[in-house]
Amino acid sequence: MPKATKQKRNGAAHNSSSPYNTTTKATRSSNPIFKMNTDLGQHVLKNPGVAQAIVDKADLKQSDIVLEVGPGSGNLTVKILEKARRVIAVELDPRMAAEVTKRVQGKPEAKRLEVLLGDVIKTELPYFDVCISNTPYQISSPLTFKLLSLPRPPRLSILTFQSEFASRLVAPPSSPLYSRLSVNAQMYAHVTYIMKIGRNNFKPPPQVDSSVVKIVPKVPRPRISFEEWDAMLRVCFGRKNRTLRAGWLGTRKVLEWVEGCWRGWCAMNDIPVDEGQNGMDVEPLNGSEKEEEEWDGIMDVDHDDGARQENDDDDDDDDDDELPGFFKQERDARKANGTSGKRKRKGKIFELVREKVRKVLEDDTDLADRRARTLDQNDFLRLLLCFNNEGIHFA
Repeated sequence: MPKATKQKRNGAAHNSSSPYNTTTKATRSSNPIFKMNTDLGQHVLKNPGVAQAIVDKADLKQSDIVLEVGPGSGNLTVKILEKARRVIAVELDPRMAAEVTKRVQGKPEAKRLEVLLGDVIKTELPYFDVCISNTPYQISSPLTFKLLSLPRPPRLSILTFQSEFASRLVAPPSSPLYSRLSVNAQMYAHVTYIMKIGRNNFKPPPQVDSSVVKIVPKVPRPRISFEEWDAMLRVCFGRKNRTLRAGWLGTRKVLEWVEGCWRGWCAMNDIPVDEGQNGMDVEPLNGSEKEEEEWDGIMDVDHDDGARQENDDDDDDDDDDELPGFFKQERDARKANGTSGKRKRKGKIFELVREKVRKVLEDDTDLADRRARTLDQNDFLRLLLCFNNEGIHFA
């Protein structure tokens, strides 16, 4: 005869309605005491094999001082301590700083770990040889250029980024992801793609995959002003699929900015500026040239340019469709009133600067009909040199 089933005290054995018998996915995975702050980019690398591969790619020496940005719970930190002389970990979250400190507490490695609490972008960093970082996505670009702009940049950096950001860093000219970021990074460093890391290797998993890149600063560092270099690239890549002629000569605000740069250079070098007929209508330099249209916030597309490449059909051809209805109404109203076709010229100085820009693009560099995404570093350096020779220094 089968033995009768006894109900345990308080009836918890077979009471399926009891909340103590139900272990949900949320209660298994959540930790109410220590919850990751994804707003700060906290995605801890949990795969020890991937962590070891990252450290191996750094080729660490026993005498190296390593900077780690965002150590998290210390999974990467303990592997760096096995090979490096000392680790400087910069952590924004005090909870994480305590966690990584606890990881080596009572061990010999504790004497070789220094934890700095604060924002790495705002922190004055001590000297270090190598940087290894599971970088929070929000500071990818600021961290990259802070490392490259240090008075004594690291020998190399092994940085984990969002996959798209990493692809943009290493993108060559004419590729879809080639951008101002690509040109700036490759001007000051040799950037190499290392490997891809799936999102499930992190806890909690981010919404996108990650990639690891190796950044080795160029020695000696290129002797050009980063501010001036980047200011020029901002205009060139304002719409990277547009010709340089449209980007520089087709926008009144750009020409006014260039005029201001030229005036500043003249003032610094005690060169007198003849204002001429400022505010009066001035004839164009070329009699056959059409009157420049007032810029309404959208540049016209160069439909006459037959040098479009195959991957250029997703940026510029649909500008009119992307224009909000309000701006379309304003544009149509100006055309109806006859005020869209002409505008008052800025005067002799404006035309002088405009001619300088035209000369640089058409005569000196022959890049007027080229698009920024097809130019390499030598093309941009040549462009900057010719602008400087005309007395135009960007700021």
